[in-house]
Amino acid sequence: MKKYTYILAGLLLVSGFGFAQKKNLKRVNKLFEMRAYKDAAEIYETKARNQEVLQNLADSYYYNASLQKAIKTYRELFVQYGDSIDIEYHFRFAQALKGVKEYKEADKHLRSYYNKPINTLAFIEKTDKTTPHTFKLKQIENRNSSSDFGLSFYGDDKVAFASARNSENPAYSWNNLPYLDLYSGTINSQNILENVTPFSESVNTASHESSAVFTKDGKTMYFNRTNTTRKKTDEERIAHIKLYKAELVDGEWTNVTALPFTSNAYSTEHPALSKDEKTLYFASDMPGTLGSFDIYKVAINDDGSYGEPVNLGNTINTKHREQFPFISKYNTLYFSSIGHLGYGGLDVFRSNMVNDEFDTPVNLGSTINSPLDDFAYVVREKDNKGFVSSNRSGYDRLFGFAREKNPLTFYQVEGVVEDLNSKALLSGALVTLFDESDTVIQDTIVGDNAHYIFKIEPNKKYKVRGTRKAYIPQDVEFSTDSKGKVQHNIYLSLESFADAEERVKETKKDVVQVKLDKIYFDFDKAVIREDAATTLNVLVDLMKKYPSMEVEVSAHTDARGPDQYNLELSKQRAASTLEYVVSQGIARNRLKSIGYGEMQPLNKCIKEGICDDDEYDINRRCEFTILK
Repeated sequence: MKKYTYILAGLLLVSGFGFAQKKNLKRVNKLFEMRAYKDAAEIYETKARNQEVLQNLADSYYYNASLQKAIKTYRELFVQYGDSIDIEYHFRFAQALKGVKEYKEADKHLRSYYNKPINTLAFIEKTDKTTPHTFKLKQIENRNSSSDFGLSFYGDDKVAFASARNSENPAYSWNNLPYLDLYSGTINSQNILENVTPFSESVNTASHESSAVFTKDGKTMYFNRTNTTRKKTDEERIAHIKLYKAELVDGEWTNVTALPFTSNAYSTEHPALSKDEKTLYFASDMPGTLGSFDIYKVAINDDGSYGEPVNLGNTINTKHREQFPFISKYNTLYFSSIGHLGYGGLDVFRSNMVNDEFDTPVNLGSTINSPLDDFAYVVREKDNKGFVSSNRSGYDRLFGFAREKNPLTFYQVEGVVEDLNSKALLSGALVTLFDESDTVIQDTIVGDNAHYIFKIEPNKKYKVRGTRKAYIPQDVEFSTDSKGKVQHNIYLSLESFADAEERVKETKKDVVQVKLDKIYFDFDKAVIREDAATTLNVLVDLMKKYPSMEVEVSAHTDARGPDQYNLELSKQRAASTLEYVVSQGIARNRLKSIGYGEMQPLNKCIKEGICDDDEYDINRRCEFTILK
């Protein structure tokens, strides 16, 4: 999907390629072999659509990042010739689909390719929770250029990069843009490249130059240059890439020489220096490579000679492309890969050096990786700032970034709170985290999405509790195991008292009451009668069954008699009711009593003389409202 040769080894060096009016298939296949994908696609579209034509046409669109056209052509290819198609077309089709976020269809082809289940959406969700950092990207404006990549640090205040801004260079047949040259410049506070200056002609030639990296003293530069001659391989003729070294002498770059382990038969590219400048990392497709490109390292000896290149092995390298290594001052390896599971195209990964070996790579996540190609990542970890390149906008662009620690990478428990029966999300629920001694560690009231998340620590026992008004609380215990499990996903499914108990009813929105038989008091009295006690014992049993339940006891009178008298009588009756429940073993702090007098009638009987006794009697009552 990349538009330049840093993706594939070969750089097409074709100029003045004249076409006869009658373009036969052999001729267009030659263009395809030489990676003139744009021109090849135009001619393939005029040909009869047999399997060879469809395969090459789809690949031409894919390699030139015309993804919608690639997808359409791959689909046509698979519909017509599915049983006879080489397995590698499944991989490229999947990458094209990922490029437009068609992950489910991409996964079908990746399952065929890898012969195992692939779930990209689940991978994305997991990665965003576990990747070490989040990134804020801002495009760097490079005026007078339509395509740039590979920003690198050049001293304290300058940068170097590759650009197709030189319109006097010949056009590159892959994408019809000028050949790449190396430039230096500075970046102002508005993220605009300024003071852009090409490197001297000893560095920039009629070929491609890119991927410059410098020693700390600024006196040595390593960079890529494409060969001016093409090497015939078994399948195609390729202009390979070599690594070069240049020295700064009296302010001029000179002594430009190819490194001794480079060759006309394979490519070496994308140099990166270790902190002590004794190891050079690079990408290559040299013999012994696991995939199309692998990451290698080579020792730089004290006398200026070089050791033998060493492949970093299958922890880092896959059967596909691994390129653009960068080794930080903390010995963290960053590189781009299309072979490790990702978002589509090249993604940026990191791998820590542990006991002189690099551990399993980690995708840097969706805040920096896109469905297309993201590459040439460099960072100053102490400042948490750096640069990355991407073709997410259609052409290669430069981006600066700031990074922060990803809060989701810490040990955590998370989940949602839902109704056990309806599965409705319970916004407003309280979720509390306890340690093993039942001490509250954290709590939160969930929002509209009913989601909660708590940070936790390894090798500890916890309990998470969900509570909500008129719901039975739920406790779930868990522990962070000795292996350091980071993620705990616990759904809290709360059952409402109304669903669990026949006597509990929701009388109106957010008002849930325990429905008991009517409690009677003797005239002008507030003493609990024997029949009233029997009724109240039902409430006592319910509150003992649910130790977290809290209840408001309210007493009401009818409208007969003086207002103040009725209010005081209702208060006394509510208080007597509360005292009886407390006497049966219910904690006082779980109860509240209130008398409303005649202020909350259930019917129209709001004054004396307008209703019969039965109608007034409806308003004489005790109510038991669940508060918690």
